[in-house]
Amino acid sequence: MASAAPRADGWDPTRSAAGSFSPWLIVAIISIPTFMEVLDTSIANVALDHIAGGLSVSNDQATWVLTSYLVANAIIIPISGWLSDVIGRKRYFMISIALFTLSSLMCGLAPNLSTLVIARVLQGIGGGGLAPVEQSMLADTFPPRLRGMAFAAFAIVVVVGPVLGPTLGGYITENSSWHWVFLINVPIGIVSLFLVNVFVDEPKAIKDDRAKLLQRGIRVDYIGIILIALGLGFFELTLDRGEREDWFASTLIIATTTISAVSLIALGFWETHHSEPVLDLKLLKSRNFSLTLLVMGVTGMILFGTTQLIPQMLQQVLGYTSFQAGLALTFGGVATLVAVPFAGRLSGVVDVRLLLFPALLVQAFALWNMTHLNADITFLDAGVARLYQAMGLPFLFVPISAVAYVGLPQNKTAQASSMLNVARNLGGSIGISASQTMLASGLQRHQSDLVNGLNPLNPNYNDWLAKAGSAFGGPGDTITPLAVLYSQVQRQAAMLAFLDVFHSLMVVVLCVAPVVFLMRSGKSGGGGGGMAH
Repeated sequence: MASAAPRADGWDPTRSAAGSFSPWLIVAIISIPTFMEVLDTSIANVALDHIAGGLSVSNDQATWVLTSYLVANAIIIPISGWLSDVIGRKRYFMISIALFTLSSLMCGLAPNLSTLVIARVLQGIGGGGLAPVEQSMLADTFPPRLRGMAFAAFAIVVVVGPVLGPTLGGYITENSSWHWVFLINVPIGIVSLFLVNVFVDEPKAIKDDRAKLLQRGIRVDYIGIILIALGLGFFELTLDRGEREDWFASTLIIATTTISAVSLIALGFWETHHSEPVLDLKLLKSRNFSLTLLVMGVTGMILFGTTQLIPQMLQQVLGYTSFQAGLALTFGGVATLVAVPFAGRLSGVVDVRLLLFPALLVQAFALWNMTHLNADITFLDAGVARLYQAMGLPFLFVPISAVAYVGLPQNKTAQASSMLNVARNLGGSIGISASQTMLASGLQRHQSDLVNGLNPLNPNYNDWLAKAGSAFGGPGDTITPLAVLYSQVQRQAAMLAFLDVFHSLMVVVLCVAPVVFLMRSGKSGGGGGGMAH
């Protein structure tokens, strides 16, 4: 970058991570480890049954493989901005890659569940620092007018990663061993570590900021860190275990909810009154930033919620394998890859509201379309339904990522990136948890409604039994037809429950969509990057 001082648009080239290399090369390099981490959040889901069988544990015990990662991730992401300031951005990024890679090796070699859970905690800690630091580097490396294209690469990572996860995980577990779900990260992590070390620069401005921080002495906000760990950790635990534990009928969930609520309330008070907070909640005073957090949370809810729901529907209702269900999402992955460059270019020249509002309407339409699916859909029908949704996702992630930093001090990009990732991940966790809870209750409700109509007073019921007896079990056999009928009732009830969840998500999107008009007008990439203090 030619300039060596902050420009009129607020961007400071001296904070660029590109150094003497092309900034677009840096985009590719720093996206690799983040893609690896985002992929891993969904790839392990489909291997859970295989992990349970391989380690001789129950499926409920095996879910701690997922829970431990999510809890560790939820705790580390909010403080990753502070850690990168204290440790050094490039150094922290490399430590995160190394820890994620080493813990992936530990996961793949784990001889028992306890070792695997400990390794997953370490993996969550390492992975939590990757996405926020990448976003911070992108925001500092590119001027506002080019940030849209830069964040388009990040959109590929965030949107395509969860889509490919179930497909890749299904393929690996069906054709190899569950161990390779984790071991696949090791060579990628080693290569990423080498590339980051060689090509990514720690700019002088970042070094100077850290030197000043060390010179005046680091005041560690221990209370803030503890409150984040308790608040977000137990919140994630509540969301992940709530449906399994029957929510507030469980003393565990009551305890985790209480600890989380008290800790988060205390966190809000403490951080806003602390001189050097580990999580700078004062950034929320920016209306633009607060609204982008809300929209990012809803976007995470849609993306992660449907990414779990659609394969689950295809497996439970249509009998697909995990690999086949994952393949049905690839239509969406291709659509996202095609749409991302357009979203990147438009986000630099178009009023952000003119991108976000139509994109949210596209999500609402896609979810409305999913409410019209049925238990006899084809593979193509499922793929096209996801295609509609995937086309609009880049026009959410790219503008949100680009506009979030408008008006913020540029030395706060690390903090802002952390909070943006917290919003995305918490939105995803809430979406998954709420979807599974609605799915379970909807299944019971619809099954009860359908069974009520199946009785001897219903002539259609008697007629079907008479015809089915000869078709399935021979004359006089009523057991086999009843078994077939009950399986169909379960299948139809499950399908109706999935449609209810899609409808609920559509309502959420429509309620949030008008909020984008409260954001600052102008081009998402054209605003100032914010002035340093």
